[in-house]
Amino acid sequence: MRAELKEYQAVEAAAMNFVKSVAEGDSRYAKRLFTDETVLFGYLDGKLEHGSIEQFYRNVDSVGGGKNFKARIDVIALEETLAVVRVLEEGWGDRIDFTDYLLLLKMDGEWKCVAKAYNQNSDTIAK
Repeated sequence: MRAELKEYQAVEAAAMNFVKSVAEGDSRYAKRLFTDETVLFGYLDGKLEHGSIEQFYRNVDSVGGGKNFKARIDVIALEETLAVVRVLEEGWGDRIDFTDYLLLLKMDGEWKCVAKAYNQNSDTIAK
């Protein structure tokens, strides 16, 4: 059975904390979404980042979204307590495009991200 639209909207609203942090260069919004145990995997300028979500916080706090930053949130899958969200980012730091996948669990009635994996578009990798 498909979830009600209000649940999709709740997942999108939770993911918006991620987008707002990236856009503003301020991790405090994302900290509402991610658990302390959230894991991170992806390549930034060809270098593997993996482990704690703290690395994401450091990246976001050191580089603002930029004047041309844009993002789109897509709720790819939604079950009773599980959601998969894709976030398309363009122009982070006026240079990088990403595709992020966020794995969310509904915990105590609130959507929380437990894993983040991302791809940096190859044409935005610093040589």
